[in-house]
Amino acid sequence: MPHLHHSSRTGNPFTVAQAEPDARAVFIRRTYGHLAGAILAFVLLETALLQWPGAGDLAATMTTGYNWLLVIGAFIAVSWIADKWARSETSAPVQYLGLAVYVAALSVIFLPLLYVAAHYSSPDVIPTAGIITGLLFGGLTATAFITRKDFSFLRGVITVSFFVALGIIVASILFGFSLGVFFAAAMVAVAGASILYTTSNIIHEYNPNQHVAAALALFAGVGLLFYYVLYLLMALNRD
Repeated sequence: MPHLHHSSRTGNPFTVAQAEPDARAVFIRRTYGHLAGAILAFVLLETALLQWPGAGDLAATMTTGYNWLLVIGAFIAVSWIADKWARSETSAPVQYLGLAVYVAALSVIFLPLLYVAAHYSSPDVIPTAGIITGLLFGGLTATAFITRKDFSFLRGVITVSFFVALGIIVASILFGFSLGVFFAAAMVAVAGASILYTTSNIIHEYNPNQHVAAALALFAGVGLLFYYVLYLLMALNRD
């Protein structure tokens, strides 16, 4: 499961909301440009992984027994480090390294689900999930920017939801039950809330030099949304 990424208070002296309109426009353009780049890099990496002859064996190894618990734990640790690097105030290369590490880690943790989707599900399930994710992301982004509402109140709900979801996932691995359609649908809703929260943070909590960190936070939300939209479509196809 992709890590549910949510930004913390940055403690910056001024935010994008307090910047001049030109600086704000540059920040938003850079943030979404870097998000597009991260998505493209993810697609290319995932395509290369799926075409690698050892992809099936790696996907099976990752999900055998309790290995998936180790994979999730490692991914959460890497996510934390990548986010910390992306927030670096002193080094632009370290910021980009953080974003690159997160994209690579997400590509690896997506491999088992995408391998099953590519080889054992409907051939149009991955493109359909991508289209649905794009439409949902566009709608949520428009909602945040048009209303200009501060969605920071969602932080507590998202945090609790993440830990509950993590507990359910751990229990499913330990006791061998399927997560099912309702869990996937609930996680789609949580991912949507995280995108609203992060988009709000972009204006209200980030400073104008943190476009890389902002792009990473958005990319994490898009990744979570895509993962569970795809999972949900596959579960519905099985049923």
